[in-house]
Amino acid sequence: MDEIMCLFPNDMRQAIQLEVKNRWQMLQEIRVRLNRPIELIFDDTTEWVKNLTPQMKEATYLINQLSQFSLYRLEDELREGYITIEGGHRVGIAGKVTTTGSHVKAIQDITFFNIRIAKEKPGVALPIIPHIYRGNYLNTLIIGPPQTGKTTLIRDLTRLISNGSREITPKKVGVVDERSEIGASIKGIPQHNLGLRTDVMDACPKADGMMMLVRSMSPDVMVVDEIGNQKDIDALMEAVNTGVTVICSIHGGSVNELKRRPSLKPIFNQHIFERFIVLKRDTSPGRISQVLDQNENNLFEKSRGVTDEVDWSTAFNRHSHLGRI
Repeated sequence: MDEIMCLFPNDMRQAIQLEVKNRWQMLQEIRVRLNRPIELIFDDTTEWVKNLTPQMKEATYLINQLSQFSLYRLEDELREGYITIEGGHRVGIAGKVTTTGSHVKAIQDITFFNIRIAKEKPGVALPIIPHIYRGNYLNTLIIGPPQTGKTTLIRDLTRLISNGSREITPKKVGVVDERSEIGASIKGIPQHNLGLRTDVMDACPKADGMMMLVRSMSPDVMVVDEIGNQKDIDALMEAVNTGVTVICSIHGGSVNELKRRPSLKPIFNQHIFERFIVLKRDTSPGRISQVLDQNENNLFEKSRGVTDEVDWSTAFNRHSHLGRI
């Protein structure tokens, strides 16, 4: 947690550490709002840091630490409303927005911060494997609202697919990691375990990265986090048409909700995805709600699960981790 704690001035750092104590693995978010107490969001509860109310000088300290005293170098990220830091942690920001025409130019007077803590959870994607592997991996879309474990899930899927098992051959995996959240790469080297046969295009726009990986690294499976705009969809469809299996995530509550988005109509009209993994928000992030096939039949059987990732195979006759990420 050093990469997170170094963002705060000393008094805030000590207060947060005192409140969290030995519960770092359960901590999901640290929310800082000017003139209000600091909020700590754990897996199963929300708490407040007592006797500490951040003021503008603390906000300025945070901004300087995030930008390394140069907001200009983060201009593109500031327009998106978040900054990704070392370790793959994402810091959401809000405040006064300035616009040019109808487009966001920058966020000024940043007074709200949401530090979302990235975590590795090896084995959490095991319940998904028997649904997306049928002699080969199937084109899969992982759907969920924010804070439902999409990135955690897709990170572990990458590792499992790349390493393989006794029964399933390892695959070459290409990851387009636009926000450096999946691999948390530093100078191009992933800090999270993405498997032995994984190649990463870090800090690259998704649409460009997908085509670059197809041409340069010949992946069997391509992993992309949080697709959304028209360029992403066009590149995704082109990649699928080259014979690459695509596994990606998207913000949403259901397949029906996604169908109402104009930019996504081509992927439904052409039946690009063979599996839809729908997550739901719960006290524990990443609960699986549905696993749908192309015809939207629910394949998720609540009686099935897995215990661990040792010698996992296509049988998957184990009984735990049920629907949990």
